[in-house]
Amino acid sequence: MKIYHGSTDLVENPEIRTSDRTLDYGAGFYTTTSYEQAEAWVKRRMAEKKTTKGYVCIYDFDESSAKDLNILKFDSPTDKWVDFVMRNRTIKGYRHDYDIVFGPVANDRVYAAFALYEGGLLSKQSLIAELKTYRLVDQFLFHTENALKTITFIEAKEITS
Repeated sequence: MKIYHGSTDLVENPEIRTSDRTLDYGAGFYTTTSYEQAEAWVKRRMAEKKTTKGYVCIYDFDESSAKDLNILKFDSPTDKWVDFVMRNRTIKGYRHDYDIVFGPVANDRVYAAFALYEGGLLSKQSLIAELKTYRLVDQFLFHTENALKTITFIEAKEITS
């Protein structure tokens, strides 16, 4: 399966990285099955860093080599997905034991709904119902070194502004 990673750096050898901000599924290497999502991420990062060049890196994900890994998959927004994202975003130092996590991306529009939920202004069921009306793109988190062994760099497409 082809997967994509958007960055201002050419990433031929992915690494597990921690972040100074909280992320949906925790620390690691994030990809998507959507080229458009990866390209949008590159353009956003290019604007933030005030740079004129970035890359959509393309990888092959060998699902058969991941069969013995601990994988968490969310096909759509659910109670468990909301709880998992909230733990990763709100519990300082939270760390799960999954090698790979796959599910919807909680983008900026989704975060507004999450903020209403976190503030007690929206119930979990109302949050999920609202999220299901959005066209949510997917994301893969490769959370461990063993998970990274399941992906192989193919090529990178240069993105310029």
